Amino acid sequence: MLNNLIKVTIEDHVALVKMDSPPVNAWSLEFSEEMIQVFDELYDATDVRCIVVTGREKIFSAGADIKARGKVGGQPGDTTRHMRRMREVGNCIMESNKPVIAAVNGPALGVGMAPIINADIILASDNAFFCMPEIDIGLMGGASHTMRLFPHSLARRMILTGYRLPASEAYRRGIIEACVPLEELMDAAMEIARNIASKSPKALSLAKRAINTVANMPLRDGYRFEQNLTNEMVQHEDSKEAMRAFLEKRKPVFKDTI
Repeated sequence: MLNNLIKVTIEDHVALVKMDSPPVNAWSLEFSEEMIQVFDELYDATDVRCIVVTGREKIFSAGADIKARGKVGGQPGDTTRHMRRMREVGNCIMESNKPVIAAVNGPALGVGMAPIINADIILASDNAFFCMPEIDIGLMGGASHTMRLFPHSLARRMILTGYRLPASEAYRRGIIEACVPLEELMDAAMEIARNIASKSPKALSLAKRAINTVANMPLRDGYRFEQNLTNEMVQHEDSKEAMRAFLEKRKPVFKDTI
């Protein structure tokens, strides 16, 4: 991995992905492409079972790099390519075969919410807020994802007014899993991450496949899809090991194989 604008460390089967592009983790062309590269490589990383995404110091991400954004569109096809790239940033996170935890350590604006909206579990520090400011800076985007995460009226308020939703309010509404002091955020996120990382890599991969697939399927078809994954899981050695460990009252020992 490049480890230029995004720093990655791996320990205890958990990959910590830290956005580190001073001063505010703005999404430039280079930043976006590095994020995609990070998640593509983590997809194939056999020693990783869970991913935690966070930002530097007291900022998660201020969103689009407006200065760089002004340079897009100079040549035919530039804007279209840029839009496709931004879609893929969200897709590479959502489509990860490992669970993704967003540890939101400060303000998250616009496209800076991509790792949050596409994460599996969201925690935030009490100095954080969520905002879709595009209405005020001559841009559009993010409505479909925002409406998937936030309640009907709140999502529209954010999109139409640029309302800054405090993390405390997001927690009160049940949108995020926790709102804690900044100094406690990473401990809280890593506790969940290590719990997830103790599970079978194969089971985690199948669970992520189910999560990403059944949400857009009718109930009957979705459950049938999950049953097919169950059939696949029971053929794997991790399934047998989990059952043996349960009967022998010990912790299972899983291999880093999917």
